[in-house]
Amino acid sequence: MIPGSWRALIWIGLSELCALSLWFSASVIAPELINIWNLSSNSEGWLSASVPIGFVIGSLFISYFGIADRYNSRKVFAASAFLGAILNSLLILADQAFLGILLRIFTGITLAGVYPIAVKILSQWFPIKRGLAIGILIAALTIGSSLPHFLVMFFSEFNWKIVIIFSSFLALIAAMIVQWLLEDAPETSKNLTPFSFKLIKKVITNKPVMLANFGYFGHMWELYAMWTWLPAFLTASFTSYSSEIPIKFIAFSSFISIGIAGAIGCVVGGIISDKIGRSNLTIISMFISAICSVFIGFTFGQSIWLTLILSIIWGMSVISDSAQFSAAVSEVAEIEYVGTALTFQMCIGFLITIFSINLIPIIQSFVGWGWVFSLLAIGPILGIVSMVKYKNFELDKA
Repeated sequence: MIPGSWRALIWIGLSELCALSLWFSASVIAPELINIWNLSSNSEGWLSASVPIGFVIGSLFISYFGIADRYNSRKVFAASAFLGAILNSLLILADQAFLGILLRIFTGITLAGVYPIAVKILSQWFPIKRGLAIGILIAALTIGSSLPHFLVMFFSEFNWKIVIIFSSFLALIAAMIVQWLLEDAPETSKNLTPFSFKLIKKVITNKPVMLANFGYFGHMWELYAMWTWLPAFLTASFTSYSSEIPIKFIAFSSFISIGIAGAIGCVVGGIISDKIGRSNLTIISMFISAICSVFIGFTFGQSIWLTLILSIIWGMSVISDSAQFSAAVSEVAEIEYVGTALTFQMCIGFLITIFSINLIPIIQSFVGWGWVFSLLAIGPILGIVSMVKYKNFELDKA
């Protein structure tokens, strides 16, 4: 174990938690933004998809030019978080939908320099026990992504701009932590790779890397669509059961299901993965999440506690494997293109989320809440097939 690695994990995890609060900062106040920008309620999906669109654009740029492997990862993270904070804060000045969604896209571009870069930094600090370390990092990401739901509990009666300002402030803190408190991993400078278009080709032609990627793509088909639309489902289900359910309770339920349950799932998944292997853990997690996505719709309008329990189980399983796809890639990719491989993986993964996020409201208008989430089970089922194949490479390496 590299000396100082656990201290580095604390700083990286804390900065990731703060910076990723930008992701859903606008989604949780979507009703207010839709009213201000005079949009139809169906536009909420595109408002949510704007950040993934930006993330894909940023990831393509970073992976194509090998930025994650050419430059100091810590400085890339700090600069990206700082720019993200500035762009997100400008949202309070946007009075038109075009400008607001454009700002969200640019915010997503900056987050491409945060999420995959943090995974690379952590892989440099943790040559062993990487599954647990990245699991803790993704736990921080999960809490950070769900943090705006938590903020709504306290600021729901105040101006929506407070949520935007607070999340921007957290991203600014993330930039300062990484710039001034986090140290570079030993020998980081020796691992910088000169620019080459061949890096992407090496990623694509590495079969175990691509099998792990295909598993990740199936996982992502489900994850962000679930995170985006579960709060809407809980709102509709709880109010259908009783019109007297407080808004704060619904926001708290969303935060618990996505943030707290997800964080626990990430850490437990990391511990188990280091013992039973990446492939086994991802297969188990995707199987459970697929079952939850099929059955949670049948709890609509039923007992609140039944719906909440199943959403918590879904929240744990849907993210418990996420870190392990990244850990797998960081282990089977050559060190010269680890950063590019991770960024490429997330680029395609988040591109897929744009489609699943926007399909949910369309399908829901035809089949209702009872069946709509079953669509998401397609992803983990295909992901399981890929990770079964990846398991052979894992066994050979062992």
